[in-house]
Amino acid sequence: MSAGRPVLATDRAALMLQLVPYLIGKGEVSVAEAADEFDVTPAQMRGMVEKLTVIGLPGEGGFWQLPNDLFDIDWDLLDERDLIVITNSVGLERAPRLTAREAAALLAGLQLARSLPGVEEGGVISGLLAKLARGASSAPADVIVAPAPVDDVRIAVDTALQRGVAVSFTYRAPDAAPTTRTVDPVKVHIANGQWYLQGWCHLRKAMRTFHLDRVSDPVLTDIPIAHGEEPVPGLFEPSEHDIVVRMRYAPSVATLLGDYLDRADVQTEDGVSIATMRIADEQSLKRLAARLGGDVEILEPLAARRAAEEWARAGLAQYA
Repeated sequence: MSAGRPVLATDRAALMLQLVPYLIGKGEVSVAEAADEFDVTPAQMRGMVEKLTVIGLPGEGGFWQLPNDLFDIDWDLLDERDLIVITNSVGLERAPRLTAREAAALLAGLQLARSLPGVEEGGVISGLLAKLARGASSAPADVIVAPAPVDDVRIAVDTALQRGVAVSFTYRAPDAAPTTRTVDPVKVHIANGQWYLQGWCHLRKAMRTFHLDRVSDPVLTDIPIAHGEEPVPGLFEPSEHDIVVRMRYAPSVATLLGDYLDRADVQTEDGVSIATMRIADEQSLKRLAARLGGDVEILEPLAARRAAEEWARAGLAQYA
């Protein structure tokens, strides 16, 4: 919006919706500063502020009731010093606040999001974390998000994204010899507690998805990212590299399988269902099978079945 042009009615309505929380958050702000923030002239800002005094809560039958039902400002400060201060905010402070439990849950999610490479830029998430902590009805519990065992890899990918360069690493795919890959990083995903990197593989000359548990020895390169705008397939979209998996489960746990069944061919007979699906990573089912405690059995392929068995045995060994 140009500061020298009239403010259209639709734009004015949008500005007014943003103006009140802005002024309340500022506490005291000059007309010039507010005008600059909203890209309008000081005269336009003054007019918007003055109009606030005829806006508020509707009374019975749609009419205004008491003066406290309307926004009000400190007129002396506005007229004498060009300062805007709201003296009556029509009960906006009485808006419902998050419970400590709700705030803790959101804080945990934001902390996890902040660990994603390329997400925490400009301190946006850090600012949200602080606001959530202040906005809770009581102090939220301390939240600790345990780091995954691939911190060095995530840090390297994060740095590569920030510098706009490719990252080189050793990749160990199942049943294959380790290979050295140089990748233009594009996205990092978390699915079922596991981390995946999507990027342009210089070796395969195409977008590829890499399980970060299989990535080691990351090294930043001086090669500028040249394929960051290439289309990125969905994390679990079918491709020619997918593995066909068959698993058996009781229909009662179907809702716990989530998106897996959305892309599966399911046959049910005698109270038992068998799902056939294509997945990019056979290792991705091991947590699912272990978490459901015998209600899900991986039938094929053998590598996926073994991965689930080894995962369960490793967990059991922690109790020995």
